[in-house]
Amino acid sequence: MLLTITPGPDIIYVLVQSVTNGKKYGIATALGLVSGIIIHTTLVAFGVSAIIKQSDYIFFGIKLFGALYLLYLAYITYKSDEELLLNTRMDKKGMLQLFKQGFIMNVLNPKVSIFFLAFFPGFLYSETQSTLVQFYVLGLFFMLQALLIFSLVAALSGNFASYLKKHPTFNSNIKWFKIITFIGIAFFILFSE
Repeated sequence: MLLTITPGPDIIYVLVQSVTNGKKYGIATALGLVSGIIIHTTLVAFGVSAIIKQSDYIFFGIKLFGALYLLYLAYITYKSDEELLLNTRMDKKGMLQLFKQGFIMNVLNPKVSIFFLAFFPGFLYSETQSTLVQFYVLGLFFMLQALLIFSLVAALSGNFASYLKKHPTFNSNIKWFKIITFIGIAFFILFSE
């Protein structure tokens, strides 16, 4: 839970989408991010993350691909000439689109794989139960707590959105905030060790 609460790319992304598009769209983004955990759990359970960790080229390739995807999202946001109006139908991305973006963003973040590889084995709880089952149980618990925290962030974003509606000059900066967020997350993924 502490890892999930810590300000990072995922929680910031949920907040940005919730403020821009509304609470239920933030929750759709959160569901996408959380669904990506299934992939990381599977990779750890079957040992693929160990291979990724051992190969600098594969690890860098995943980091580069993830960063390029986020830079692409920043470019698309920059090119959009729609004025951002909170909670209006024409400005909202589809929930499925936000789900996919969240999923891809999570799956392409090698830091999540490395976290799972480094910490999950330390939480195996049984000598007799299959390690595969144990990894999936741990993954499920991690998904549930992440979904709870991300949903709370989405729900509380309404307060922030109300402020933005009352201060339209601040609202005009949301587009640039999204662009900077995408670029910042891309550089975080690309240049962090």
